[in-house]
Amino acid sequence: MVSPKIIRILAAAALAATAFFSPASHAQGTQQYVPINPPLPSDTPGKVEVLEFFAYTCPHCAAIEPLVEDWVKTAPPDVVLKQIPIAFNAGMKPLQQLYYTLLALDRPDLHAKVFTAIHGEHKRLFDKKAMGDWVASQGVDRAKFDSVFDSFSVQTQVQRASQLADAYRIEGTPSFAVGGKFMTSPVMAGNSYEGALKEVDRLIPMARN
Repeated sequence: MVSPKIIRILAAAALAATAFFSPASHAQGTQQYVPINPPLPSDTPGKVEVLEFFAYTCPHCAAIEPLVEDWVKTAPPDVVLKQIPIAFNAGMKPLQQLYYTLLALDRPDLHAKVFTAIHGEHKRLFDKKAMGDWVASQGVDRAKFDSVFDSFSVQTQVQRASQLADAYRIEGTPSFAVGGKFMTSPVMAGNSYEGALKEVDRLIPMARN
């Protein structure tokens, strides 16, 4: 098994050579965020929502995941992180379903392992059968997985994720929306995963106001 640290190193090398945020971001020059105008409403009233738009196929999302896991442990109590899987084409929809199925089965611990399986172990987890085989190997009941994967609840969450991606005009991953008011990304934060999360921390007080 390839460790998340190695994935992070490999993806960091690619990061400098890859532009994966929207062209509008680059037009901002050295600005490390863009305002969202008009601001978008939160699904969690009374909290500052931080939305991380990600895709399991994205090596940068795989690289930043351990950092996100550490970041959320020290986030302020009025901040809630929501990870939003997005699909740039119809073929990516099963990966959205996989994320919400893992949550529904109370196996969020497998989220990071999906990245490792795809990017570190080169497993082709791109359809329901392959995903089902893999989660079964992780101790998940296969029948429960199959049932939840196609459930109305999961389909509704996938639809909501796609609506959010459209509303925020997401063109690349990972991207972070803060409080419905600001957007940042590693590219905007100086091609730095750590820089992106530091920028999120800086934007949280601004989003409260």
